[in-house]
Amino acid sequence: MDFLKSGLKTVLGAPEPGHHPSGAETVERLVERVNNSTLLEDRRDACRALKAMSRTYRVEVGAQGMDTLKQVLELDRADSETINHALNTLNNVMSPSQFEEEEENPQVPMNIGEQFTEMFIKDHNNVQLILDLLDEYDFRVRLSAVQLLTSLLTNRPKDMQEIILVKPMGVSKMMDLLSDNREVIRNETLLLLIKLTKGNANIQKIVAFENAFDRLFEIVSSEGFSDGGIIVEDCLLLMLNLLKNNSSNINFFKEGSYIQRMLPMFNTPEENEDAGWSPQKVSNVHCMLHIVRTLVSPCNSVQIVSDCQRILKNAGLLDSLCNILMASGVPADILTETINTVGEVVRGNVGNQEFVGNVMAPSNPPRPAIVVLLMSMVNEKQPFSLRCAVLYCFQCYLYHNEMSQANLVQTLLPSSTDVSNLTSGQLLCGGLFSSDVLSNWFSAVALMHALIDNPIQKEQLLRVLLATNIGSSPVSLLHQCTLLLQQTTKLQSKVALLMLLSQWTARCAGAVTAFLRAPSAVAYLVNQTCSNDHDDNEYLLQGLSAFLLAICIHFNDDSVENYSRESLKQLVVRRVGMETFVAKLSEVSRHELYNKAAKHPQLRAKAPAEVLIDYEFCRLFKVLESVLIQSLMVKEESGGEEAGGGGGGGEETGAGQGGGGAALEQYKALIRQQDARLQELVAQLDDMLQQNHALQVALNDSKSSNSLLKDENTLLKAQVSAAHGHSIEAHDKSQYEAKINQLTAEINRLNEILKTTQEEKQKQEVELEKLKNDQDDLLILLSDLDLKVNDYKSRLVSLGEKVEDDNTEVQESNLT
Repeated sequence: MDFLKSGLKTVLGAPEPGHHPSGAETVERLVERVNNSTLLEDRRDACRALKAMSRTYRVEVGAQGMDTLKQVLELDRADSETINHALNTLNNVMSPSQFEEEEENPQVPMNIGEQFTEMFIKDHNNVQLILDLLDEYDFRVRLSAVQLLTSLLTNRPKDMQEIILVKPMGVSKMMDLLSDNREVIRNETLLLLIKLTKGNANIQKIVAFENAFDRLFEIVSSEGFSDGGIIVEDCLLLMLNLLKNNSSNINFFKEGSYIQRMLPMFNTPEENEDAGWSPQKVSNVHCMLHIVRTLVSPCNSVQIVSDCQRILKNAGLLDSLCNILMASGVPADILTETINTVGEVVRGNVGNQEFVGNVMAPSNPPRPAIVVLLMSMVNEKQPFSLRCAVLYCFQCYLYHNEMSQANLVQTLLPSSTDVSNLTSGQLLCGGLFSSDVLSNWFSAVALMHALIDNPIQKEQLLRVLLATNIGSSPVSLLHQCTLLLQQTTKLQSKVALLMLLSQWTARCAGAVTAFLRAPSAVAYLVNQTCSNDHDDNEYLLQGLSAFLLAICIHFNDDSVENYSRESLKQLVVRRVGMETFVAKLSEVSRHELYNKAAKHPQLRAKAPAEVLIDYEFCRLFKVLESVLIQSLMVKEESGGEEAGGGGGGGEETGAGQGGGGAALEQYKALIRQQDARLQELVAQLDDMLQQNHALQVALNDSKSSNSLLKDENTLLKAQVSAAHGHSIEAHDKSQYEAKINQLTAEINRLNEILKTTQEEKQKQEVELEKLKNDQDDLLILLSDLDLKVNDYKSRLVSLGEKVEDDNTEVQESNLT
C-alpha cells in the first residue's frame, strides 16, 4: 500500500498539506490525466495507477474510467504496456468474482461486474476491439484479452455468444490461439472456448469445423491422456460441449474417425492398479465416460446411436470399458459411471449385448459379469448410486433383446443343469423377497424388464414355482408376488410389485387368469382403490391398484368363472363408482416422481426415497391408460361389439349356473370372430411396422444429409459474411472519406473564423493595453497635481491667507 501511495504521488504530485483526497477524487484525477496528457509515458503511468486502484475502487474506476479505457484501446494500440494495463483494469472492473479488498465494503453490489459488462457490450464495437487485440503477438496483451473475454462470457454468456457469432472471423481468431506455443495462453483459451460453446449449437458447429477435435486430441496426447493434468480435463470438457445435444457434430465426430482416437484414454496398465488413481485421473476418465455416453445417449436418433455403438465395439472401446468394470482398485464413482456407460453402449444392440453377456469376472469360480453386477445390486451394503447404475445397465442389457430376456427366465425354470451355480434369476428372486426395500424394488423392476414386449416369456414365467417352506407344496412366482403385495407395508415394495404385475398381465390373458385365481387378489385391489387416504403416495397406490384391476378387466378371457370381464366391471361400479375409478386411475400420471421417471430411461434418484417409478412402466401406462378408460366406459350392446362380448361372458356365467348351452355357443362364436379379426389386425400391424421402419431409415438418412447441408451452409454463410464484411468496409470507406472531407472543410472554415477572431482579439487586447497605460499615466499626473495643490494651500495658510477647504483646515489644525 505504501508503494501504491508513493506511485500515486509520482503520477499526481504531492497533495496539499492537510488534505487527503478520497478514492473517487484520485480516480477522477487519474482519468483526467489519461484524457489530457500528451506524453505516452504519462498516460501509461496513469493507466497503471488505475489498474492498481481498480480492485479496491472498482465502482469508481468503472463509472469514471470505462470510456477512457476504451479510448486507450483504440488510440494507444501501438504501446503494448499501456494496452495491457487498460485490459487488466477492465478485467478487474468486470470480474465476476469479488475481490478481497471489497469484502469489507457493503456498498459494492455482488453483481457489479455483470452490471459493468452489460454497459460495456451494449456497443458491439467494444467486443470487436478485444477480438482485434487477439491478433497481437505480445504475450501480456494476448493473455489479458483472452481473460477479459472469459469474464465477459461468464457475466453475460447469451449476449456475448450472439455478438461473437456475427463478428467476422471472431471464432477463428480464438481457435488459432489453441496453436499458440505458449501454454498459458493455450490453457486460458481452452477456458474461454468452454464458456463460448456452452449451449449454442451454431457456435459449436463452427468450432468443430475449425478442426477443434484434431487440436484437442493433439493436446490430450501431448499431456499424457488420462494420466495428464487439468489441461486434459479442460480439453474433454470442451469436447463434451461440442457434442452434447448436437447431432451434426456427433456425425462429424463419428465420420472423422475420432471415436477410435479415444481408446488410449481407457487403457489402464495393470501394473499401475496398486498405485491407485489420482484425483485428476479420476476427473479425466469421468469426462471421457461422459463423452462416450453423449455419443450413445438414448436422446439421440436411432441411427446415430446404432452407428456409434458399432464403432465403439469394433474399435475395442467396449472391451476396454469391460476391463475397467472387472478391474480391481477402480474408484467407486468411476466404476458407477463405467457401468452406466457400458449399459448405454449395449442398449438395443444385440451384438454388444451378447459381447457383455459373455464377459467373465475374474472370480473363483469364474462367474458372468452380469451375475457379479446383480450381486452388487441386491447387496444393501453397496453404495446407492452403484446399485442404481447396475439396474440401469441390466435394463439396457435386456432392452429389445428377446434372447437375453429368455435366458433370464430360463434360469428360473427347472432344469437338469448344475444348480450349484448362482444365476441371475436366483439373485432377482432372492432380492424380490428380501427384507431390504431397495432390493425388492430393484429386483422387481429388473424382472419386469424381462417381460417387456415379450408375451412368450410372460407365459414362461407363469411356470416358475417357488418352495416357500420345507415340506410345503411349491407356489407359483405370480401367486407369491400377489401374497407379498398383500402382506408388505412398505410403499416402495408395493409400488414395485404393482408395476411388475401390471407389466406381466398386460396383453397376457394367462397371467390375468393366474392373478385372478390368487387368493384375495381382486379384493385387495378393490380395497386399495376404495381407500380414502389423502396423501400423494396413497393416491399413487390407489391409482396403480386401479390400473392393475383395469388390465384384469380389459385383457380378461373370462376363464375365471367368478371374475369375468362383466362381473369385474359391475364390482367396480358397485364398490368404487366408474367415475371415481377413472379419476383414481388418472392420479398416477400426476405424481411428481412419475413425471420425473418418464423423462429418461435411466433412474435419476439422488436418495433412496426417490426410487419409486420406472421409465418403462411410465411408457406402459401412457399406452394403456386411454385404452383401459375407453374399455371401461363402453356400454353394453347386444351385438358383435367388443363390449357385448363382455356381456356374453356374464351370460355364460349365468347359463353355466343354470345349465343352458346356447349362450356358451354364442360366446365361443364371438370369440372366434374376434380372434380372426385380431389376427388380421396383427398382420396389418406387422406390415405397417415394416413400412414404418423403412420410412424411419429413409428419414434418418435424409436428416443426416440435411444436417450436413446445414453445416456446409453455415460455413458458407460465415465465409460470405467475412467476404461481405470486406465489401461493406470498402463501401463504408468511401462514405467515411466523403464525410471526412466534409468535416475537414467545416473544420477549415471554423479555423479561418477562429483565426480572424483571434486577430481581432489581439488588436483589441493591444488597444486595451494602450488605454490602460494612458489611464495609468493620467492617474500619476493627477496624483502629482494633487500634491502640488496641497503644497500651495499649505504655503497660503502659512502666509496668513484664509483657505476654505476642509482638508486644508485639517492640515492647519495638524500644523498648530
